[in-house]
Amino acid sequence: MSKNTEEATFSHPLIKYKLPETVHKVLSAAPSVSVPASWDELRSLAVRDADERGWHEVAYDVPGKGSVVEARVCRVKNGIAANYIEPYMRRRDPDCMVIGDSDPTDKPTFEGRFGQSFEPLREESLEWLSQQPLAVFPFNAGITGKGTDAIVIAPDNAGFFALGLALLQGMLLPDEVPEGFAPKAVIYVMPPYRHTHFDGKQVVVHNRLQGMHELFSYNLYPGPSAKKGIYGVLLNLGEKEKWITMHCSTAEIVTPYDSKVIISHEGASGGGKSELLEQVHRQPDGSLLLGENILTGDKRTLSLPQACTINPVTDDMALCHPTLVSGSGKLGLVDAEDAWFLRVNHINEYGVDPHLEKLTVEPPEDLLFLNIDAEPNSTALIWDHIEDKPGSPCPNPRVIMPRAAMPNVVDGAVEVDIRSFGVRCPACTAEKPTYGIIGMFHVLPPALAWLWRLVAPRGHDNPSIVDTEGMSSEGVGSYWPFATGRRVDQANLLLEQIVATPAVDYILIPNQHIGAWKVGFMPQWITREYIARRNGAKFSAQQVSPSRCPLLGWSPGSIMVEARQVGSRFFQVEKQPEVGVEAYDAGAKMLEEFFHSELKNFDSPELIPLGKKIIECCLNGGTADDYDALLGVGTLRAR
Repeated sequence: MSKNTEEATFSHPLIKYKLPETVHKVLSAAPSVSVPASWDELRSLAVRDADERGWHEVAYDVPGKGSVVEARVCRVKNGIAANYIEPYMRRRDPDCMVIGDSDPTDKPTFEGRFGQSFEPLREESLEWLSQQPLAVFPFNAGITGKGTDAIVIAPDNAGFFALGLALLQGMLLPDEVPEGFAPKAVIYVMPPYRHTHFDGKQVVVHNRLQGMHELFSYNLYPGPSAKKGIYGVLLNLGEKEKWITMHCSTAEIVTPYDSKVIISHEGASGGGKSELLEQVHRQPDGSLLLGENILTGDKRTLSLPQACTINPVTDDMALCHPTLVSGSGKLGLVDAEDAWFLRVNHINEYGVDPHLEKLTVEPPEDLLFLNIDAEPNSTALIWDHIEDKPGSPCPNPRVIMPRAAMPNVVDGAVEVDIRSFGVRCPACTAEKPTYGIIGMFHVLPPALAWLWRLVAPRGHDNPSIVDTEGMSSEGVGSYWPFATGRRVDQANLLLEQIVATPAVDYILIPNQHIGAWKVGFMPQWITREYIARRNGAKFSAQQVSPSRCPLLGWSPGSIMVEARQVGSRFFQVEKQPEVGVEAYDAGAKMLEEFFHSELKNFDSPELIPLGKKIIECCLNGGTADDYDALLGVGTLRAR
């Protein structure tokens, strides 16, 4: 493991705390260092050099290109709005991460990708930063006592990026820095290097030193660095200490009858994590559009007079520290973020989500909007998306919402009853078979739930990242794009977590399509309402039956929601006349081949024996009962 340099003390009128010598040198040499003394100061920094129209251009001199404008930023009535000039920069590149050190990893290394050691570029990057006016602030990555002290160093003209990170991860103001604060993680931001060294691509380099995790961000989209970069820091820390930061949203669901259930929803980007925290979307007459048949145009609606109350817990990152486990057999977790990076591409007109629309139009504190078409001093509207090209709206508009601003947010740790997993599915028809054969929800035995978290399909038409074609894997835990180590270590941690929490139940939920029906996120919302009303996901063998595709566990034949039936066509997709058995089986074959291909990544002597047995069960065509027997949990407890 690489060695870090000794610590030093950096003095400033506003702050004084221990810093690594490398950080100290950069800050000491910089022509100026802005350390926000308040949130208002940080927001002002984001638009400090605005022109007479109110626009601040985030621009850098690039040899051979002149002044390159990365983003335009303005103050709006409800916060700060920032828009990237290039459509490519408006969402995360899934291939942006590389590892700069020589510690064990399954990720691409800097040397492997670029043909040279990272060290010379590291020195050059630090030298460039030391010549810039800088913005700096400290924060806690994760939560106090269960994360790590950290600091960000960025050019001060990129104040909107610093604001985004401060909202997402928190910011320690000068009078809040605790005694003994000593950063063990640092984010360095060098935007022009995207052009000078990386052919315009997003690149984030993780450099794991002894006692220090350096993160070099060579772009200004916060997804790969301010958000997922810090996620990587937490995953690396958890790998050493044997705990996981799950990629999930979590909510306490309270039924109209005052019963409660806590659901945690995992999945790749676009898998429905943020949607778990949304109120169910209604039509103008108040009904729910269950789905629309893409071939016949038929629509199915559902009446739901009163929906459950949703008390948000986490939006994307949940820290599952061992000290949060109470001995109940359930999963303890706590939010690892201070704000939520909400994607609003599905809110494309006024009235789609009145709850979130009102919250963002009249927020209790200023927000940060990305990829929203807003003018200086206007009100940023989350349904007014910037266009990537004429007639083509950006698929990844975002708003950063402080969790404290969310109504009824649950603070502190909770114990999870149900873990669901979301998959974006294309339409499946007899003429065009696909893997879109997942019913409204399926009950999974824990062993099979582990396999879904290993293969973590990115799925159909992903709006959050650049690469959206075909079925690919987001990787182990669906957080693999952000992890810095080895797959097998994360696979072991996930399985050990499942074994240690036998009281948790598991379900699988699609979105976008169920067979020939376009459904959006309605399966997730209907399932949430149904599962909460029946006080959990424990089913008897009389209530569910094995799915035709064994990888889908068990399936209900139908369900009743407030005396309205959702029929078998939405659960057993082979019964849809537009699909049929032949197309269903072709889709099942696609899923099987995908699983078999992805599970090869875990063929390692270091995989724990139980994990090897579960994978062998899959490769041998095991049934839901076979998976259930392997873990000995007995999901169908009432058999």
